[in-house]
Amino acid sequence: MAECRVEQQGAVLVAYLSGEIDHHAAGRLREQLDARILGAPVERVVLDFSGVGFMDSSGIGLILGRYRLLKELGGVLSVRGVSPQVSRMLQLSGLSSILMQEGGAKV
Repeated sequence: MAECRVEQQGAVLVAYLSGEIDHHAAGRLREQLDARILGAPVERVVLDFSGVGFMDSSGIGLILGRYRLLKELGGVLSVRGVSPQVSRMLQLSGLSSILMQEGGAKV
C-alpha cells in the first residue's frame, strides 16, 4: 500500500511517496495530490520517490496526469529520489524527456 505525506512551503508542494504504487494506490494518491494542488496556490510540485519500492504503469499515469494538471495551471512538476527501477519506467514511457529531477537534471 502506498502512502503520501505532503508538505507545502510557499508555492512549493513536496509529496513524499512511499510503498508500492499500483492501480489501487495510484487512484488514491491522484485524489490526494489533486486536492492539494487545486486547494492552494502551487507553482511547483516535487514528487519524492525515495520511499517507493515498486511502481507499475499506474504510477506513470499518476505522474503524467499531475504533469498535465500543473502545465495547465502554469506550474512545474519535478521528481527526486528516483530508484533505478522507477527511472527505467520513466525512460521506457518517454516521461524522462519531459520531466526534470529537482535541481534541473533530466531524469
